[in-house]
Amino acid sequence: MRSALRALMTALISGQLWLAPIALAVIETYDFSSLDLEVRYHQLSQELRCPKCQNQNIADSNAPIARDLRVVLHEQLEQGATDDEILAYMVARYGEFVRYRPGVDRNTVLLWAAPGLLLILGAVGLLFHFRQRPEAAASELTEAEQRKSRDCSENPEIEYRFYCLCAAALCRCRSLADLVAPYLASRWCPRDQ
Repeated sequence: MRSALRALMTALISGQLWLAPIALAVIETYDFSSLDLEVRYHQLSQELRCPKCQNQNIADSNAPIARDLRVVLHEQLEQGATDDEILAYMVARYGEFVRYRPGVDRNTVLLWAAPGLLLILGAVGLLFHFRQRPEAAASELTEAEQRKSRDCSENPEIEYRFYCLCAAALCRCRSLADLVAPYLASRWCPRDQ
């Protein structure tokens, strides 16, 4: 009897210890005077970054500072503050970092302009690259190229033939391939006699 009571007490205590972390988890609920305020609360809490967590918004963070920010946000909404006033208050207190989408000012103008500048710079670079590139004229194979092609096509090894054709094609390029083509031609195609 005594051992059964001891086993029951042990089970109850271990069960309570297992449930203790669940009981300590707090789900915050706020009473809003209107549905519009609740929608604004959720939008603003998604836009404000937790100063401690840095990559979580205050809605997702369990940090004490995020909890405090949620309380302040609720209070200011109930007091009738606009979204801009609330964001200005948060920025004044915690810095521009608290916003996921910082405003455009002299400190963040490069952050906002960089994607557009990089896109324009890439387009201009491609434009210059394709304008300066000489047009490849469609012409017949030279006699040396025909001889290489004929020598390569007579070889029964398919892979060897493929490399020979690649080497002959590279010989016609006017870029980095001009440096590589002689090596490929000497390595994979028979030498001219």
